Amino acid sequence: MSWYNTCGKENDVVISSRIRFARNIVDYPFGSNLDETSCNEIIEKVSKALGDEFETIDFKNISQIDAGELVEKHYVSREFAKKQKPHILLANEKKDVSVMVCEEDHIRLQCIMSGLSLDEAYKNACIYDDILDDNLNIAFDEKLGYLTHCPTNLGLGMRASVMMFLPALTMTRSMEKLSLQLSNLGLTVRGMYGEGSDPDGCLYQISNRVTMGVTEDETLKKMNDIVKQICEKERRAREVLKSDNYSAIADKVGRAYGILKYARIISSKEFMKLYADVRLGISLGIIDDLTYEKMGEIMIGVLPANLIKNNGGKPISDYERDILRADYLRKAIG
Repeated sequence: MSWYNTCGKENDVVISSRIRFARNIVDYPFGSNLDETSCNEIIEKVSKALGDEFETIDFKNISQIDAGELVEKHYVSREFAKKQKPHILLANEKKDVSVMVCEEDHIRLQCIMSGLSLDEAYKNACIYDDILDDNLNIAFDEKLGYLTHCPTNLGLGMRASVMMFLPALTMTRSMEKLSLQLSNLGLTVRGMYGEGSDPDGCLYQISNRVTMGVTEDETLKKMNDIVKQICEKERRAREVLKSDNYSAIADKVGRAYGILKYARIISSKEFMKLYADVRLGISLGIIDDLTYEKMGEIMIGVLPANLIKNNGGKPISDYERDILRADYLRKAIG
């Protein structure tokens, strides 16, 4: 089971939690200045340190569709998938822990889990971070902390993030105010795929911005406390929407459900709008024959690379893909 089709804490609002460590090896230049020889040396060192528990996915040997599938499942970044120099992904069997080798930093280790599970993800990530630290000469300064390619990661070299489903706060136009409040608290709000992406499907990534002068425990406590407060804000906003005009909300949800269940052509963008309405309907008890786990599986399954891969991997036009997406949805929803 993966982060997107399992049930976690606060899962009516929190889709997933992720801990990511940025690490670099002493005596090698940062990512943008690495040559092929250095990349290959780093790949060999990291692979040897982590051992046989991790599967190796070498990006020089996979198709654009396979790379796109990994991006859509949040195992690698878009930038990583497009790199030309040698780079690999190391992933454990459950794929809850994965390591991008030769990304912006030499090592980007992440643990991603369902629901609000920052503490659990942190503990899992630390197991493998400790292994790397024991076996590699990791770049660290007593004053600055972990040395990273981007100065914004200096110090902890850690990003703690949650993906949140916030349809009611979006519908009541509260997200701009909330984003400003979070920014003042040292947090960043982005879309589903991080920097530069839109909050399609009312999905937002919220993460820490401050990595110097704080500890991991302080960061985790702050994130947990704030996320729980946002959960309560979202739930209150949902109840207000439901009580103010239940018929309108129920109609909106029912129409979205009907389109997903019976349509013959659906684009990615249209799906994400319908997804938000249907998932809101589940949380309000309007829809009772779909689960959050099923919606998570569907959310990933309808994305372009996953659709194409599950259809044999052959190239198809955008129009054909929209037909294929509708076919997938009719079968998935039943």
